[in-house]
Amino acid sequence: MTAIAVMKSHIKEDDIKDIADANRVIAESSKDKVFETLKGQKVEFILAQFVDIHGSPRVKQVPLDSFYDLVEKGAGFAGGAVWGMGMGPESHDLMARTDITTYKQLPWQPNVALASCDLYVDGEIWPFCPRNNLKRMLNLMADSFGYTLNGGFEPEHFLVTYDDKGNIKPWDPLAIDIQPKPCYDFKGMCQSMDYLQDIMRYGNQMGFGIYQSDHEDANGQYEINFDWTNAVHASDRLVHFRMMSGQIAQKYGAIATFMAKPFENMTGSGAHLHFHIADAITGKNAFPLPSTEKDWKGLGLSKTAIYYIGGLLKHIRAITAISSPNINCYRRIQSGEFVYSSASGYTWTPSFASYGDNNRTQLFRCPDSNRVEDRSPSAMVNPYLLLAVNIAAGMDGIKNKIDPGDAIMGKNIWNFSVKERKEMGMILLPQNLMEAIEALESDEVIKAGLGPIADEYIRLKKAEWGAFMKHVTPWEVKRSLTLL
Repeated sequence: MTAIAVMKSHIKEDDIKDIADANRVIAESSKDKVFETLKGQKVEFILAQFVDIHGSPRVKQVPLDSFYDLVEKGAGFAGGAVWGMGMGPESHDLMARTDITTYKQLPWQPNVALASCDLYVDGEIWPFCPRNNLKRMLNLMADSFGYTLNGGFEPEHFLVTYDDKGNIKPWDPLAIDIQPKPCYDFKGMCQSMDYLQDIMRYGNQMGFGIYQSDHEDANGQYEINFDWTNAVHASDRLVHFRMMSGQIAQKYGAIATFMAKPFENMTGSGAHLHFHIADAITGKNAFPLPSTEKDWKGLGLSKTAIYYIGGLLKHIRAITAISSPNINCYRRIQSGEFVYSSASGYTWTPSFASYGDNNRTQLFRCPDSNRVEDRSPSAMVNPYLLLAVNIAAGMDGIKNKIDPGDAIMGKNIWNFSVKERKEMGMILLPQNLMEAIEALESDEVIKAGLGPIADEYIRLKKAEWGAFMKHVTPWEVKRSLTLL
């Protein structure tokens, strides 16, 4: 058995199309039709899934016979056992009701279907549920401005394994993923080709709209690109993708990690977000420049789009507390006179807030007039919370006509000194979690975008920072033990 021999799927090629077709039917069906489709697929069990405040999936496995209970009443959870649900051990049951449009048969385990859930307590929508909160913000934007938010994520991740000393290393069974500039490297990708094909095949059977994958900038790092959809389902896709990749990686003797910065000398992993707002009724994209407006910033974007960006830039420091949700995330966005770069020469991560043309040194990149890319989110982001605060900041921008200043065109922002960046009005992103949390704590607009989740989030993140600050690292000991 060779180093890259894998456990092959028992699913026949004819079954692949059947799964994809049935999953498409489910997305457009009544609950009775969904139930009959699942029975026809020989599904025996359902994973009722929601996320905690960190974006980590939580599930219960129930038999298919409980389908109607899951849709109408929900699976019961002890909310006090889950991070950030605003509950204690005395609280009433947290009921996870499945969204019938999200049922998906798992291609790698066909007797199981997965469904996203919305959370209820005593029959009422539970406001600490990240998915419920995103729906609240979408409804608020539709009611206030007539818009909705669409998007798609580009999650990066590493395949890793452990060495004989218990340290992680990139998964590299043939020892060929060794290029110092490995992005798009054929040899680095060829040993993971079966893994990536499984990811794309299975993801598309689940309706993800994956259209490409590649070897990323670090050894053992990969990126997947998703198609556009509405904000809720875009968030569902990212969560389900992270669940799927972890399962598939195990077949190949690897661990799929979305840790933001697992290796000091390599680039970190992001979840770049491409987004636009659209008419909530017609679906017409509101970002392209209409014929009645002049091209204000030279990007082919409407004033609505520019104001939306203005709101994002104004609130970017508070947003960073959500887009980079834990201590390790800030290893990606360090800045200073001596900016860290990876072995390939670039970090690919913004540390200052800017916007402009099709230029990957920007925080908000405009590849064309149809969309904007946010390059800041960590791969560990809770997508429901991120898109909720994106809406909050963008609405503030539209309401108050926030001018983001001149777009930066055709310049490598990384070549600017810190002083030059500040003179151009670029805001430095928070350089650690506590700095970001303090920015969030003082930003009423972004806190409003989180509802009651905001106070819970701030409390938990301050506790995380406190626990971290009590920890003495080997770096500190090595540097300080005999310094004096």
